[in-house]
Amino acid sequence: MSKVKILYVEDEPFLGRIVKESLEVRDFDVRMVADGKLVMSVFEEFRPDICVLDIMLPNKDGYSIAQDIRKSNASIPIIFVTAKTQTEDLLKGFEVGGNDYLRKPFSMEELIARVNNLLQLTQKLSNTPKESVLIGQYEFVPQRYELRHKGHVKKLSHREAMLLQILSEHQNQNIDRKTMLLRVWGDDSFFNSRNLDVYITKLRDYLKEDPSIEIITIKGVGYHFAVGN
Repeated sequence: MSKVKILYVEDEPFLGRIVKESLEVRDFDVRMVADGKLVMSVFEEFRPDICVLDIMLPNKDGYSIAQDIRKSNASIPIIFVTAKTQTEDLLKGFEVGGNDYLRKPFSMEELIARVNNLLQLTQKLSNTPKESVLIGQYEFVPQRYELRHKGHVKKLSHREAMLLQILSEHQNQNIDRKTMLLRVWGDDSFFNSRNLDVYITKLRDYLKEDPSIEIITIKGVGYHFAVGN
């Protein structure tokens, strides 16, 4: 079995060396880049399975790098590693295509757990049927991370696609909040619960062109995905 390939972007030499060596000891194939402007050339050549990005970098920040990566690959998992703690910074990371966040300082065990969790989620989505799913006036193509409507195609992030997949499986049914959190994030922490709210808001916006579709919040339970005929 081939090793999991991690593109690790970090400009602090001491931290970078420790993390890289620790991951390699655990049998990951790691390519480290310290300069933001060099990331995309390495990304195209290395073709990683997952990206771990610092935000504050020389020449190009992690947010901009994530946007460039998303243009090249809509589905590859991206984890942001940062000392930033403001909610606005976290939300910006998700808006530009990040899948997860890890605050400095962090333990190697936590980083590896998040890497493995995202890789498992990616595998689950790639194993879903190739056929599209009809959601009201929309066509959802899980493996391509696409939501289509009247000739327009919306590219979804990994977690957006995961959540829409769950919703599509429960049309006109109630969906337990904890079930969604465990399936998409792997735990139901308060931070991930807030992330779920953000993603649901985004999906509501994506589906707003069809008035027969509504994601209804059921307090204390979860959501009801109402889809008209």
